[in-house]
Amino acid sequence: MPAFLSMVGPLIGELDYVELLFGSKGVVLGVVIVLFLFVALTIFVAFYKLIHVSMAQAQSITFLDKFWDSKRLDDIYRVAEKLKYSPIAAMFRAGYVELSKVKKSSTQGGDASMHERMDGAENVERALARARTSEQTKLENLLPFLATTGSAAPFVGLFGTVWGIMEAFSAISSSGKADLAAVSGPIAEALIATALALASAVPAVILYNYFQRRLKVLGAEMQNFGNDFMNIVKRHFF
Repeated sequence: MPAFLSMVGPLIGELDYVELLFGSKGVVLGVVIVLFLFVALTIFVAFYKLIHVSMAQAQSITFLDKFWDSKRLDDIYRVAEKLKYSPIAAMFRAGYVELSKVKKSSTQGGDASMHERMDGAENVERALARARTSEQTKLENLLPFLATTGSAAPFVGLFGTVWGIMEAFSAISSSGKADLAAVSGPIAEALIATALALASAVPAVILYNYFQRRLKVLGAEMQNFGNDFMNIVKRHFF
């Protein structure tokens, strides 16, 4: 074993990882380029979603404070118009606009029947539900990419590694040299694809779970606001 380590040690110390990455050829080089794209896009998505979700949560807190402190819906609406990144403010705007339409139609049509009043409340509730679905879709934008990277990148890297090992053994068979020096270089070039795949897949999975947890909390706040808003609307307008 010491003799083996004395042979492998210098080889490992002489490895140039940049050369391993960019010195690949053919299919392995294509795999490395794809994995680099995965890494770059994962970094971009991470920063983009971090800013987006953080602004959504901060503006939602600001809106909820104003909502519970204010006594007039039109004042709240003016505040909500300024909070473009808050999904809860977007829900309020949709509900307020629909409520205004219902009140206008009820005023123009005289005294409304109980059935018409219930339809009006259901219209407001549907508007809130549509806005919540739309905002959740916006918040979840680009998250499927992180999930895809976390699940697909290891297989892409494994494919590059297997292909590289096949080419390495084919070259060794053609040259007739099977010593450690001849084997270690090509095998290292093949294995770098798997290492790069793990470097992109592991952060992608961690980031996906992190953002899913934050969006789950924000989704619960949106659901609670919708229920509270409908209780206020039914109590005071229907």
